[in-house]
Amino acid sequence: MRTSLNVPEEMLAEFDRTWQAEGLDSRSRALREAIQEYVESHHHLEEARGTVAATIVFDYVHHEVIEELHEIQHDYQTVIDTTCHVHHGEWCLESIFCHGEVAQIRSLVYRLKDFDAVSRVSVTLLRSSDEDTSRPRTDKSSGNRDH
Repeated sequence: MRTSLNVPEEMLAEFDRTWQAEGLDSRSRALREAIQEYVESHHHLEEARGTVAATIVFDYVHHEVIEELHEIQHDYQTVIDTTCHVHHGEWCLESIFCHGEVAQIRSLVYRLKDFDAVSRVSVTLLRSSDEDTSRPRTDKSSGNRDH
């Protein structure tokens, strides 16, 4: 299937440099892999159940959303353990460390993704109450063990 996308020129140039450096055959293959990673990440968040520990990392334009972000953090204070915030010019990088019901954490993630001034939102689910915690987990992509 053919499709067209509107992508900023600088982003597309960086994407092209990245897939070429990885030795992929084409931009189409790189896009398929990127889409697959996005879908898998979404499904992992959607399929989680129970209580989880998670990190949420995102970057944003400070002056455009800071007040709304503070309100959101207050709305989700029952699952937010702590935050870390650094400034890089007008851009900020924020990490939120969470523990609680996955439905609330999922809702927090989707609220953060809803802001135009938020560039990226990355989620790592560290532990789920439904997982067997007696054995270390193996990260399929790198072979690292989670203890």
